[in-house]
Amino acid sequence: MDVASPARAAAPEPAPAKPARPLLRWGVHAGWVVLLALATELRVGRFGFHPSDQGFILAQAWRVLHGEVPHADIISARPLGSAVLHVADYALPMPLFFGSSFLSMIEIIVATIAFATLVTRRRVLDWGPGMTAMVAAASLINLNAFPLMAWHTVDGIALTACGAWALDAGLSGGRALARRGGLVLLGCAVFVKQSFALAAVIGVVWLLLHPATRAGTRRVVRVLLDLLALGAPGLVYVAWVSLGGGFTEMVEQLTGGVPAYGQRLLGLWLEDPEVLTRAPVRELGFFAAIAVVLLAVRLPGDRLGGAGRIASWVLVLAGAAAIVWTVVDGRFTGSSRWADVLWWIVAISVPVNAAVTRKVPWAGLLVLATGFMTSLSWGNDTPTLLTGTLALTALLLLSHVVPPRPRLARRWVTATAGLTAVAVCGWVVVARHDQAAYLDLGHDRLTADLGDVSPAMAGIRTNPSTHTFVRQIRDCLDRFPAAKTAILPDSPFAYPAFGLRNPFPLEWPLPLEIVGDAPERMLATADELNREGGYLVLFETDSIRMLATGGPVPESVPVDTPVFDYLGLEKAIQSRLTGRAVTCGSFVGKYAP
Repeated sequence: MDVASPARAAAPEPAPAKPARPLLRWGVHAGWVVLLALATELRVGRFGFHPSDQGFILAQAWRVLHGEVPHADIISARPLGSAVLHVADYALPMPLFFGSSFLSMIEIIVATIAFATLVTRRRVLDWGPGMTAMVAAASLINLNAFPLMAWHTVDGIALTACGAWALDAGLSGGRALARRGGLVLLGCAVFVKQSFALAAVIGVVWLLLHPATRAGTRRVVRVLLDLLALGAPGLVYVAWVSLGGGFTEMVEQLTGGVPAYGQRLLGLWLEDPEVLTRAPVRELGFFAAIAVVLLAVRLPGDRLGGAGRIASWVLVLAGAAAIVWTVVDGRFTGSSRWADVLWWIVAISVPVNAAVTRKVPWAGLLVLATGFMTSLSWGNDTPTLLTGTLALTALLLLSHVVPPRPRLARRWVTATAGLTAVAVCGWVVVARHDQAAYLDLGHDRLTADLGDVSPAMAGIRTNPSTHTFVRQIRDCLDRFPAAKTAILPDSPFAYPAFGLRNPFPLEWPLPLEIVGDAPERMLATADELNREGGYLVLFETDSIRMLATGGPVPESVPVDTPVFDYLGLEKAIQSRLTGRAVTCGSFVGKYAP
């Protein structure tokens, strides 16, 4: 078997003629990306809000924007590459939370485009309306029921996809800037989350195995400069942290978290084999059976004649139906594990494609690797954010194993089919979010606009209970002004929303986020506040999860109301602070003007 280079997954074809008016075509593609992202944000992203997740990355970016050093000033179980990237959200000419969600949808769409370009081996400018629409539909499936917000997993996927896209273009076209730019992006992916460290390994393997790397003069110097580009983000990050005095803390924090191995993805049916008979996992068995028969039909080549060609197309259509039905059966919910099934379908499609075409589909392997990296998570340990790309990749890999066929469909037919897919996927995404937004209520109960509490949250709609909770924070800040303010434990959104400076080294002290010497540093900060004064520390008196159900938020509570905490840390901080005990809305606090 001939093994294709990482840059080529299909037989060499004559280069297509360059399309006329490329600037116009680029403008059209940029336009649909922006319009789809804006429409998604206006109809889906801005509806529903939860004060925990949806401000976490923005709160870290707020610290970085004010000169704080990762790990030295900010405790984090992950590298803070996402915080650095999302400093850009503050420069957008729109309300902060709205603009940040809009930018996240742009990331999802561009990553989908990048993967599709690599799998199809076709430039974006060569896409017709049908292919463009299919990629747009895949972008909406990638979003599924996930909330639109700044998030490290979204950043990791986008950096991996765009880095590989640029690297491939640079290697294929002999463009050093694109090649090294792609390597820089792959290096950056490592520093948004440890699980994306494989992206750098992929970059090295891709670079060293490509024929272009072994051609030309000064090869050693060129490779060294390329590897330097790959390592540059890491060198800059480590130097920044080290100069800020946080190298030891960085090592302790990044190695002190609970590890994730992707065991639920890799062992999809091992714990309970009966899931193979239940939706959506049952589609995996159907697809595997189809793949075996397809191999038997296609490996003899054209020796089976017309009957073999017809059987090939019937089997491919049946496989496509299994892929589509997996998406339908998944119902866009993480609990159904439909993303895991799609990942395994791609894992079957890759060797089938390789056996028939006699070439390794490197882009398919890249999608598989990215899906695995995406699943390495504490909370969402499944490649749900890659479902559309997984489905589209499996469909494309299947389409590459069938015999050539005459081009029967006119462009308007493929365009109509693609637009129908976009409409259906859009309708399902809207319906799923309208039913219950992430940690919020249904669309008809999201009647309060947070813009009347903070301009940074203009346009964001939520339920009245969450609105009351956020309004109470603003009222407390007005009643008890202080240079240093913290809200513990579950409201990281408040720091960027109200322009607060958190004196503690953690925005969101969840149990899994408590790494290294976090408890000692949190208590030491309380002692420092006692010495210096000028602080307000608010403590939540109930689990913030009740906001997701629209539970009542009291307008006042007694000053001795027990505070909510996870590991006793918040209660220890409360007892340690010597400021005046205060109460404000549903919060109790300690205040030293």
